[in-house]
Amino acid sequence: MTFDHSRMPRELAPAELAEATRHHLVYSIGKTPDAAKLSDWRLALSRAIRDRIVDPWVATTRHVYAHDLKRVYYLSMEFLIGRLIEDAVNNLGLEPAAREALASLGVDFDAAMLDEPDAALGNGGLGRLAACFLDSMSTLGIAAHGYGIRYDHGLFRQSFRDGWQIEDAEDWLAQSHPWEFERTEAVWPIGFGGEVTTRDGRPRWEPAETVLAAAYDTPIPGWQGRWVNTLRLWSAKPTKIFDLEPFNRGDYMAAAAPAVLAQTISRVLYPDDTTPQGKELRLKQEYFFTAASLRDLMRRFFSDHDDAGLLPSRVAIQLNDTHPAIAGPELVRILMDERGLGFDEAFAIARGTLHYTNHTLMPEALEKWPAELMARVLPRHMQIIERMDAAHAAEMRAAGRPRPDSVGCIRDGEVRMGDLSFIAARRVNGVSALHTDLMRRTVFRDLHALHPDRIVNQTNGVTPRRWLRSCNPKLSAVITEAAGEGWEADLDRLAALGPLAGDAAFRERVMAAKQANKRHLADWIGATCGLTVDPGAMFDVQIKRIHEYKRQLMNVLELAALWNEMRRDPGAPVPPRVRIFGGKAAPGYAMAKAIIKLINDIGRTINADPAMKGRLAVVYPPNYNVTMAERLIPAADLSEQISTAGMEASGTGNMKLAMNGALTIGTMDGANVEIHEAVGADNIFIFGLDAEDVSRLRAEGYDPGAHVARSGRLSEVVAQIRAGVFSDGDGERHRAVADNLTGHDWFMVAADFDTYWDAQRRVDAAWADPNGWARKAVLNIAPMGRFSSDRTIRGYARDVWQVTPQF
Repeated sequence: MTFDHSRMPRELAPAELAEATRHHLVYSIGKTPDAAKLSDWRLALSRAIRDRIVDPWVATTRHVYAHDLKRVYYLSMEFLIGRLIEDAVNNLGLEPAAREALASLGVDFDAAMLDEPDAALGNGGLGRLAACFLDSMSTLGIAAHGYGIRYDHGLFRQSFRDGWQIEDAEDWLAQSHPWEFERTEAVWPIGFGGEVTTRDGRPRWEPAETVLAAAYDTPIPGWQGRWVNTLRLWSAKPTKIFDLEPFNRGDYMAAAAPAVLAQTISRVLYPDDTTPQGKELRLKQEYFFTAASLRDLMRRFFSDHDDAGLLPSRVAIQLNDTHPAIAGPELVRILMDERGLGFDEAFAIARGTLHYTNHTLMPEALEKWPAELMARVLPRHMQIIERMDAAHAAEMRAAGRPRPDSVGCIRDGEVRMGDLSFIAARRVNGVSALHTDLMRRTVFRDLHALHPDRIVNQTNGVTPRRWLRSCNPKLSAVITEAAGEGWEADLDRLAALGPLAGDAAFRERVMAAKQANKRHLADWIGATCGLTVDPGAMFDVQIKRIHEYKRQLMNVLELAALWNEMRRDPGAPVPPRVRIFGGKAAPGYAMAKAIIKLINDIGRTINADPAMKGRLAVVYPPNYNVTMAERLIPAADLSEQISTAGMEASGTGNMKLAMNGALTIGTMDGANVEIHEAVGADNIFIFGLDAEDVSRLRAEGYDPGAHVARSGRLSEVVAQIRAGVFSDGDGERHRAVADNLTGHDWFMVAADFDTYWDAQRRVDAAWADPNGWARKAVLNIAPMGRFSSDRTIRGYARDVWQVTPQF
């Protein structure tokens, strides 16, 4: 079948775009040019560009319906989409025209791009992966919808007060969001609680509480605007906007209660679930968006098909982690209770339609809900979960493979969402080769033995449009000169750079781009953090959410040890470094927040030491987000990927940093294994225990205190922490971190510390040879084609969804 390209965006003259922007300024924003602020101009330009997306969006939808293409529905609790104006301008090839158009209107293009707030719809890798996948599905021409929640405040805005993390509400929707279309016709009632009765021999769920899921659509254009898919986000609304009766008797709070209770569901991402109320809210959030999405896609399916049995051949639903795991019971409920199918048929259809991506090897991170909570909030679903669980056990017995006690959706008074996702899915995928292998051998060992063909691997990837072309135009220009036009949609063409690693002139151009990015970042650090850093120093970057397994703690302990060594031997040939951290800790994660405080205290101590000026600096800018990542990644020299082996499912920051010419220091964990294979052992700094070593050491009885005692450098830093060297003499401030390190240390910081130190000294030696470092940088960029999200999505299309890309 041929896609009609007549509705593709045509080339646009700068004068035409300027006129369209001026028109929207007056008629959409309601401002005259002389009264307009930067945000007004940015909103007007966004509207003018959005107009250019609508035609191919409509054409895509018509093509999908006309040819009855199988649709992919990607359900994710997060979509960390960042600034959409950047994606639109670059994917539609409008940057030159937009830059010239705004200049003619007296507006700075770069300032306008930065004026758009980051959409606060995600936290870290999970949400950014979902955003990259949407971009790739549109670029490849796969009929797809993303489904999530339109959070009012998202995660939170991070700031530091005396080095402690402070969480404030994110206000990304304080301004109009120009990219979305409210769909008032797409509103679904979503119920909670109540009871299950029987009517006409059929179970009937009668919820006690109902909210409305209201749809907001954002078009997601692929490269060159050839295909435009949809991100549909749900906002919770009350069924009764305002209760006039209590208002008239003076109870104003009660009058607003229905709206407040409903809107709480879509208020924030990941409410603190350390309280019973927080757990219930999070479960309601997950059901809210999953149920609304399934109702929506089933409406779309049944508008063209009468036979529910066709669902697996026309629809593929991808569950991004366990957050949408309730999709299995909900789909069975819809097919049984609303469509009249028997359980066996409904369960078989669901298992042919649903697919599950696992993102963690930590059993404690696989969601579990108290069975009492599930039965109270979703009573009909609890019945169906019990029936699905029993059916799976019976299925295994009938096949002569009795199910072990370690498998089951309901165990120890809890509903296990990982097992539920697996049992209800046609395919279950890991996100790196190591992660998938470990899934088979650890968290899903027994389920894999029962279903040996269900688990497949799809190594994660990132979109080169955002993470190279857009965020690093200087390096992109060098790549285009060497590899030719079009590499943005065919990243394997970066391989042409490999032979140029030996070309001194090419290496010089690559490093000139890096140096320009570092100067730009240094200026930003000075303006926002009040620190002066040397762009000639090594920029050593660790940007991730703060978690013990990601081991920001090991990074800062090594930093303190390096400070000690440099003070003891001021003449030591240690290259200047700027150690940069970025990331947020979950509000209820006490140890992660304590690590943030330690990083800031050690950084403050080092930055205040006159002997370190120009030699060692520590930077921790608050509120890490996509926009900050776009500043840091192009300027990074060293990429810290130092998680405990066997803990990181994949990582995508490792790919983005390597793609932009940073060298990796890391463990053999997640996709680091595949990056090591791609770039070669000489161009990466690997250290520490591997996953089997970690398992063996734990089995033997790991003694972290003994490891600390054997390491003179680490024991010195721990003693300093206990003595208050980094905390104004307060020995209690960081006691919890020190006690955890010496007495528990589940993530084996102490075990890997000395090898990490040694690897950092190998980094020092490599940095001392600028030509050698530049060569390694080129050899990191060249093989990154295998880490494009386009490659990942082609794998999903082939091995999981069974769809054919149009391009």
